[in-house]
Amino acid sequence: QAIRPKQDGTCTYGYAIHEIPSCDPEFHRNFVPNTLYVRFPTCHLTCSNLSSDMSTVSFRGTVSERKQEILKIAVEMIAGQGYASLTMRALARTSGMKLGALQYHFRTSEDMLRALVGYISDAYHQSFRTLQDRADPPGVRDIVIFILEDEAGDALSGDRLWPQLWAMEHVEPLISELVEDLYAYYYSVLTDALKREGSSAPQAEALALMSLLEGSTIFLGEGRRWANKAKSVRKAILEFVEERYGSA
Repeated sequence: QAIRPKQDGTCTYGYAIHEIPSCDPEFHRNFVPNTLYVRFPTCHLTCSNLSSDMSTVSFRGTVSERKQEILKIAVEMIAGQGYASLTMRALARTSGMKLGALQYHFRTSEDMLRALVGYISDAYHQSFRTLQDRADPPGVRDIVIFILEDEAGDALSGDRLWPQLWAMEHVEPLISELVEDLYAYYYSVLTDALKREGSSAPQAEALALMSLLEGSTIFLGEGRRWANKAKSVRKAILEFVEERYGSA
C-alpha cells in the first residue's frame, strides 16, 4: 500500500507496513520497533493534536547499509543527471549490479521511490532535531540561519537536488508529499517564532521568508550564474532579518 492520506480521514504512516489514524491521541505510544514512520503534510496541517516536533523512527536504523548506499547513488543521479535519468536499469548499472540484484533490494520502481523519499526525509528530520533540542525556542534569526546553512542539503547536494525535486513533485505524488512535508515544518516553526516576536501577520511573514530563502537556490545554487554572490546575499538576508526581528 502507498503512503498516502486515505478518504476515510486516516493516514498511512507506515513504510507499506503499519497504519495509524492521523488524529490518534495515543500516537506517540503506538510506535512499533523497527518500523519506519513518515509524517506527511495533509496530516500535519489538518490534525490539531499533532505537533510539528513529532518524533519519527530513524530511517537509517531500519534499512540495510547496502540499501542506503544504493539510495545515495540514486540521489546523486537525480542531482547530477536529472530525475529522468533515474530508472531501475540505470540505477543498477550505476550501482555496479545486475537488475535482478537491485530488484532484490527494491522489487519495483515505486518501492525504490518510496525508500528514496524516506531516505531524503530522514536526512532532513535528523537535521531538524538540532532546532528541536535547543533549550530555548529558536528565534526568527536562528531559523533563517538554519535554513541557509542547510546541513542536510549539503550532504544531499541540495543545490542541485532541490530543483529536480520541484520538477518531480508535479509527476510523482510521493515526492510532492515529501516536499510539502518539509515545507510544512519550516512554515510551522517560522510561524511560531514570528508569533513570539509579536508579528501581526505571522503566517504571511513566514511564507514571505520561505519564498526568499528557498528562491535563493534558483539564483545562487552550485553552477548558477550568480553562485559567487552567495555569501554577500546571505549577509544581506541576515541584515534584513536582524533589522526587522533583532539579532537574538
